[in-house]
Amino acid sequence: MKIHTTNYTNTFICVAEDCKKTESEIPPLKIDKPKSIARMQFEMITENPFHFTSDDIIFQIHCERKGIAPTDKERESFFSKGQPCFRSSPLAKSYGWGFHYDEQSKVGLIAMDDEKYERLSNSQELAIVKAMRSSRK
Repeated sequence: MKIHTTNYTNTFICVAEDCKKTESEIPPLKIDKPKSIARMQFEMITENPFHFTSDDIIFQIHCERKGIAPTDKERESFFSKGQPCFRSSPLAKSYGWGFHYDEQSKVGLIAMDDEKYERLSNSQELAIVKAMRSSRK
């Protein structure tokens, strides 16, 4: 069985071209509603920068939302089909956050209004990709 991945290595995912934010925003918590995927991603990455791969984060959130145990068998089944990567994350499309992947595919968040964002988005040492647009051109 083929196993797919959402991981990148030495890559920076820039904010989507059509993101309406001029500075990064933390996804809000809504009273009496479960946490959004964006909020869950934000918390996992900011509490543990460069500790998890995107596969780890996406799978963990999948298990939490479905209320299932994160077993190896479940992970293999989950990644037997292609999954959306962080290029489609609401953090990069709507909230103004970039994703920086290191040489071990571990991921950190970079605010679009941080000077590090500018430096990384122009880096010659990283592959630079843009988050997916929310709307068609």
